[in-house]
Amino acid sequence: MDFDEEQLLEKITDADAILVGAGSGMSVAAGLDFWYRNDENVLEQMGDFVEKYGFNGMFNGFYTRYPDQETRWAFLAKLCSIMFNTPATKPVYDNLKKILSGKKFHIMTTNADEMFNRYFDDDKISAIQGDWGFFQSSNTLTDQNLYDSIPYMKKIKNNINNMQIPTELIPRSKVNGAILEPWVRSQIFLEGDRYKAEYDKINTFIKDNQEKKLLLLELGVGRMTPMFIQQPFWNLTYNLPKASYVNINPKDAMTHPKIEDKSLVIHEDINTVFADIVKNLQVSK
Repeated sequence: MDFDEEQLLEKITDADAILVGAGSGMSVAAGLDFWYRNDENVLEQMGDFVEKYGFNGMFNGFYTRYPDQETRWAFLAKLCSIMFNTPATKPVYDNLKKILSGKKFHIMTTNADEMFNRYFDDDKISAIQGDWGFFQSSNTLTDQNLYDSIPYMKKIKNNINNMQIPTELIPRSKVNGAILEPWVRSQIFLEGDRYKAEYDKINTFIKDNQEKKLLLLELGVGRMTPMFIQQPFWNLTYNLPKASYVNINPKDAMTHPKIEDKSLVIHEDINTVFADIVKNLQVSK
């Protein structure tokens, strides 16, 4: 490999605590390509939508303008079915779990697909850009509740006909009757109690470990939203004397000039790096 493997191993083994920051590149490293391209899952389960509306990947499909709510919710139900039922084809999450074994750690992620929840306990995860497992009201002025999305989506998916659902199945707020929306970042994204609780977990972890050797491990964070993980990680690395920073990203790995001496930048596939690190950790035990 083209990176300093010994330096990465040293940073991991030497750390008293690890704060993981993961973006969409983590899903790609796991072999989950449906977000940004029409893989076999998209084509098999919603080829009719692709043909009619011409989107490429579910991210693009989510922001496509549909003619009515009946069509939009048929798409959203299929999206959730793919997202919650497609397994990772590469062991990147399993290997991250092995790397973090025995360490104090916390995971913050802009991914809303609940993939981390398949491998780690909820108290170890902060979903800072929402979670597809929940809906919110489109009118948050009078309803700031979150609703479990799974029962709605199962019922909707079972009643799709000609790329639409019956009007009466469109999810609505129990408080104000407004149409529900996925609890993911948007212009009406609800930054309510759960959102604040996600950040409380992060802040507590940082406070408890700020005097220790804290490793900020950034994984697959792209250039779309660097303000949520990358920039805070740079600030923490700069301000905490014992902190260090690792950025693993095949395309967008970078660091700030002011923390170069505390950084390790790796332009490699996350899955490949993790597989190699796990092997070396097992040998060293």
